[in-house]
Formats: sequence, structure tokens, C-alpha cells
Amino acid sequence: MTLKHLGQTSGLPASPEEAVLDYVPNPRKGRPYLVRFTAPEFTSLCPVTGQPDFAHLVIDYVPGETIVESKSLKLFLGSFRNHAGFHEDCTVGIGERLTAEMQPLWLRIGGYWYPRGGIPIDVFWQSGPPLDGVWLPAQGVPGYRGRG
Repeated sequence: MTLKHLGQTSGLPASPEEAVLDYVPNPRKGRPYLVRFTAPEFTSLCPVTGQPDFAHLVIDYVPGETIVESKSLKLFLGSFRNHAGFHEDCTVGIGERLTAEMQPLWLRIGGYWYPRGGIPIDVFWQSGPPLDGVWLPAQGVPGYRGRG
């Protein structure tokens, strides 16, 4: 197994398509457990105006054979800074790519997007029903309340 990022100097990929995600063997294979990544400062670009969009992402997954290496995930998420995509495209696309490449037993992503035009848009996707016997805590991101 050759890792592109871990222990290496890695620049931010120009786009999500150019980003390479590294996966390593699951150190607790056969024992179902939940992994959570939280990215409270996710950014992408509005495909209509080119203005920045901001989100708080929460990615939960139950590993199968592999786990995603966190530095490569950070660089992949960072590559969206120059990506023009609707909230739904970015959120669901991240979940689908991780699921296709890593093949977890289960994955969900919550995209809690900050308002543009006065309307916050939250996007949720999961790969299937949650697994029995795996502790699944709430994602803990409150709905947008504005200044109130």
C-alpha cells in the first residue's frame, strides 16, 4: 500500500476530481464501530454567482475493510474551495465518493449550510439503513437560528 499524503508534503488539490483519497486497513476489522469526522469550516462556490458558500459537515461511517486517512480527507474537502456546486451536489457527492471508494458498512453525511438569500439549506444522505448494534449519536449541529 502506497499512501500519497501521510508523512508527505501535499498541496491542496485544484478540484475534488483531482483529489486523491488514501485508505488504510481497518485496525478493528470485524468489530462494528462508528467513526465521525466534523468539518465546521467547509467552503465551496455557488455555481450561479461564484460567491462562497459555507457549511458545517458531519461524516459518520462504520468501516468495512478500510478507513479513510484523515489528511487525505482534509485535502479532499479543502479542494471544494474552488468547486462550483449546489449544496446538494457537494454534500451528496462527498458521501457517494467515500462510499464508492472506501466501501464502508454504512455512511451518512449531514451538510448544515449557512444561509444565502435568507434561507439555510441542510442536506442529508446515507448509504442505507443504520447497522444494528452500532452506537449512532446525534450529529449535534443545531438548526440555524440567526441572531435570535
